[in-house]
Amino acid sequence: MSQTCIAQYKGSRLDVKAPATIPYFLQEQIRELIVDGTIRPGQPLREQELEQRFGTSRSPIREALRLLELSGLVTHIQRKGFRVTLYTETQIRHLYMLRAELEAYCIRQLADMRDLAPLVAELRSYDDAIAAAMAKRDVRASIAASREFYLAGARYTGNSPLTNMLSKLYEQVEPLRYLLAKRSIETNTLQTYTQGITQALAIRDFERAAALTRGYVVEVLPGILQAYHDAAEQAAEDMAPRYGRA
Repeated sequence: MSQTCIAQYKGSRLDVKAPATIPYFLQEQIRELIVDGTIRPGQPLREQELEQRFGTSRSPIREALRLLELSGLVTHIQRKGFRVTLYTETQIRHLYMLRAELEAYCIRQLADMRDLAPLVAELRSYDDAIAAAMAKRDVRASIAASREFYLAGARYTGNSPLTNMLSKLYEQVEPLRYLLAKRSIETNTLQTYTQGITQALAIRDFERAAALTRGYVVEVLPGILQAYHDAAEQAAEDMAPRYGRA
């Protein structure tokens, strides 16, 4: 790892001491650094450095990394250790198109529900939270509220496998969503879609709601691909050997 990466890594919010409930605490701390791009795509997660940073033993560090591997945020490569998952463009496209289809399927399932008024009210509350976060340029709050907006419909159907699948998918693409939101918090068109989806569900226009769900994915995907490409390129540059330097 280059000196630049080491400086960023050690100067980050990893500079805290872990409490007694170590593995889950470490999982959340490292997750946050992956999501916000402090630890970039493809960057190694060196157990010794994490161990020193948190003042804990290697065993809980490794357990935390295994938990992150299950969520898809971290990849383990034999004889090389853990690193932040590095996606190809094709993999990102597949993840986002799967998201679009699952969300559309969720909306179609809502057609079987007699009373959507509680869901519509919940969606409006999340839409208000998105608006408030964007006004404050709070990227974390914005993506958290939008995640809950899209999960609300799945929970309302009572379809636990669908809800679990979407939750895991959202977790896997959280760093991508953060990259996009960070770049476009001022110009983001998310609310055009969330408000449209809410209005469509209020009048039980499920086809319209499903079309808006897909439409948002199609609109944001190029921006996500570009933002991720730039982040991965920067990470590779930071980790490259600096030949010719003292």
